[in-house]
Amino acid sequence: MSKLTGKVALVTGASKGIGAAIARSLGAEGASVIVNYASSKAGADAVVADITAAGGKAVAVKGDVSQAADAAALVEAAIARFGRLDVLVNNSGVYEFAPLEAITEEHFHRQFNVNVLGLLLVTQAAAARMNDGGSIVNIGSVVSRIVPPASAVYTATKSAVNGITGVLSRELGPRRIRVNAVNPGIVETEGTHTAGFIGSDFEASAITQTPLGRTGQPQDIAGIVTFLASDDSYWLTGEELYAGGGMR
Repeated sequence: MSKLTGKVALVTGASKGIGAAIARSLGAEGASVIVNYASSKAGADAVVADITAAGGKAVAVKGDVSQAADAAALVEAAIARFGRLDVLVNNSGVYEFAPLEAITEEHFHRQFNVNVLGLLLVTQAAAARMNDGGSIVNIGSVVSRIVPPASAVYTATKSAVNGITGVLSRELGPRRIRVNAVNPGIVETEGTHTAGFIGSDFEASAITQTPLGRTGQPQDIAGIVTFLASDDSYWLTGEELYAGGGMR
């Protein structure tokens, strides 16, 4: 029997990149998956097709996590389609680097609304409907440890993710709902290609600081998240795991 047989998982921001890899990995281990997307229906449908082609169950659901009504609707979609909710992966996130003098209200709110408020709204809705003994995995970033220049707002959002993880592990612990954070290093995705990170001096510098000597791949993160979603990690909660190949 697979690790997540009979479980239902909701993965936000799962139409591409790390989120898509997480959804596929959870599906491969037997979970029925709600594949959330904000704009790329085609991407989400492709992830669903991959999961179902491998014998799993999945459905794509559109929703803006920064809107309370959408956040609640994602959770209700899991209940309506699969009858329960056991795993939540808060993966939705945006990033935009800017030096101090270039920070604007829009720059601030765009990132905080998705990365922090969105995480809280979806978790709030999920906790009200999740089975006791469930697992919540929040996707942070290694920037909260390495604090690169021109990332004040983004780093602040991901530091908040780690702080929220600790708080909610205490709040939800009495229900045996575990809350952990995974903080990836630089990972090769559609987003990091679009941002110009891959193949840049930034990537080369990051690799020199990474003992394992390469850029991460989405599956590197997906395997860790799948472990945290499963009962194999039943004695872990409130943890901040740094998944950057040893980058410090």
